[in-house]
Amino acid sequence: MPIDPVASATFAPTTTPAAGTRKQAMDSEVFMSLLVSQLRNQDPSAPMDTNQMISQTTQLAMMEKITQMTGLSEENFHLQMRSSAAALIGNEVSYTGTDGVEARGLATAVSYSGPVPTVTIGGRSIALDLVSGVGALPAPAAP
Repeated sequence: MPIDPVASATFAPTTTPAAGTRKQAMDSEVFMSLLVSQLRNQDPSAPMDTNQMISQTTQLAMMEKITQMTGLSEENFHLQMRSSAAALIGNEVSYTGTDGVEARGLATAVSYSGPVPTVTIGGRSIALDLVSGVGALPAPAAP
């Protein structure tokens, strides 16, 4: 009588040491545990198809690369936000204030302390995603 490899596999929940909460995402560690359990519990008279095992291993490699690419894309996005915020310094910037009113001012500084860079405009710290426009300061009038 064959044993269903997935149903017979038992796993201890993966926990984060600091948080002590269960890990909800499937990662390569869980995938490999499933594959090893499947191999351990397979019916010796009808072993797993080699093509199926190669397919599963390929899926694992693809998942790891996609996860890596996602991380790199996020890093790239954060770097682009930082560059965009820095490029605003010295320009007149328009933004929507917390009261919903459009305002303008000179961008004088940028802070990267939070997840979204903040730009100091007219003495107020404004999140980059609230900036709605950028323009050069007008040239000073001739005396």
